[in-house]
Amino acid sequence: MAMTARTSFTVARPLRLAAAPTFALMALVSFADAPPVALCAAGATVLPVDGMTAMYLLMTLFHLAPWLSPAARD
Repeated sequence: MAMTARTSFTVARPLRLAAAPTFALMALVSFADAPPVALCAAGATVLPVDGMTAMYLLMTLFHLAPWLSPAARD
């Protein structure tokens, strides 16, 4: 059975809405698992998050568009 464009859109629609919450959850898990950062240390960063947490937060922001587009239409 061949997949038509309409069928593939029906399958893809819930998947695009699942990306942002999934990445947000992964950011939370990686933040909870990260070692504590001493804010008074000489090599302290501006934000107390490690590289993976920052990457997951950015991925969450990039995948927010499907969530924001219905809000913009109202």
